[in-house]
Amino acid sequence: MKIFCLTTMIEIFFLLCTNGIQAQTTQTQLNQIELGKQFLGTWKAEVAKDTFNIWEQKLFGTGMEATIKIVTKGKRITQGKAIMGYDKKNDKLIEADLLEGSDIMVYAFWFTSKNTCIQIPYEYISNPEQAPSKTTFEFKSPDLFIETVTQNNKVVAVYKNNREKK
Repeated sequence: MKIFCLTTMIEIFFLLCTNGIQAQTTQTQLNQIELGKQFLGTWKAEVAKDTFNIWEQKLFGTGMEATIKIVTKGKRITQGKAIMGYDKKNDKLIEADLLEGSDIMVYAFWFTSKNTCIQIPYEYISNPEQAPSKTTFEFKSPDLFIETVTQNNKVVAVYKNNREKK
């Protein structure tokens, strides 16, 4: 009888500990759609000397669309379109970009906190840690986010994106 009671108490203890650990590590899920709306508006970033990436993102149906242009010394050198929507199955936002003269580029991205999101090539959606490239976006304020581009775990570019006032 003593062994039965002791065994039962140990099992109850482990059960309580397991539930306590799970309760401590469970996070409230981030609303990817609402957080993605932080990108709405017109943004401008200097990507090289006198060269700017300018894009305007607005709501479109249940997602968003963007017009993109790259300008050097006031002259447009390329332009493109992007469309973004929410993939419920993967709890990620999916974006397809098409720039003049380029093949389509498809990305998965998701917020890891209210101010930070990660973007990777779509083909790595099931295995993001294997992605050779990754872009991190960190919102410093409603009018500023920092975009950090990483290739093979090495930072290759950092862009300061400012919201353009209308």
